[in-house]
Amino acid sequence: SGPPALYNQVCSACHATGVAGAPKVGDKAAWTPRAGQGVDALTASAIKGKGAMPPKGGSSASDAEIKAVVAYMVNASK
Repeated sequence: SGPPALYNQVCSACHATGVAGAPKVGDKAAWTPRAGQGVDALTASAIKGKGAMPPKGGSSASDAEIKAVVAYMVNASK
């Protein structure tokens, strides 16, 4: 299966290109240390916002939708 719809609609704007320091999907070197924190910790960061990323990437997605995208990005970057 491909990426969640939310990834394509919102997250990919930065995470497909690396804009503003966003770790690019597929960049194993960028994601390995982040993946070590675990999906739950990464999800919490995405929900509250981190660095240049606004809370939930500026979306109104549910926490579960955010977690699904985080899991997708981590798994696609191994």
